[in-house]
Amino acid sequence: MARLVVSEFITLDGVIEDPGGAGSFSHGGWSFPSFNDEYFSYKHAELFACGSLLLGRVTYEALLKARPPRTDATGFSPRMDSIAKYVVSSTLSELSWNNSFLVHPPLPERIAELKRSQTKDILVKGSRTLVQLLMDCDLIDEYRLLLHPIVLGTGQKLFNESKVRNLRLTDTRRFATGVMVLTYVPVKSNVVVMPTTTGQASTSR
Repeated sequence: MARLVVSEFITLDGVIEDPGGAGSFSHGGWSFPSFNDEYFSYKHAELFACGSLLLGRVTYEALLKARPPRTDATGFSPRMDSIAKYVVSSTLSELSWNNSFLVHPPLPERIAELKRSQTKDILVKGSRTLVQLLMDCDLIDEYRLLLHPIVLGTGQKLFNESKVRNLRLTDTRRFATGVMVLTYVPVKSNVVVMPTTTGQASTSR
């Protein structure tokens, strides 16, 4: 059974919106100053280690638009072309990129089936709305957060106001540019939530 691994560029204030500058966000491209060889090496190894990609529509279309030429010397572009890309969308009817497959709702059943059918990691890149749905369904097995030394003060965040989530830190790595790679796994245990009014604490999952 495959693990579902979420990999995100994230700021110190939790923003993950448009790190590559492909959208209309006023601070789009905020990840670029932190790029260096070890950064690219990490992302290259991550792509080649996984068995497939799971993407939301917006991220899929941004990656398709930004992919390097097929003559890319690092092999990144051929790998992106050849790897299976599962795209969650309720609006798309067809996909133009090689080896891409549509995943239609209901999401929990589809993703659980996908995990059972594979053995290597399924990597989720970007895809904020999709990731939040996966979190709500408790389908994520690992988070890899590339924490950038920048505060934007605005922008869409990874974690919205929702149920309490306990995560366990399993690995850290620091790049020379100040980026920290923080790897977490969800803790599957009950969380005691203090009530807002007089009474006993309640237990939620």
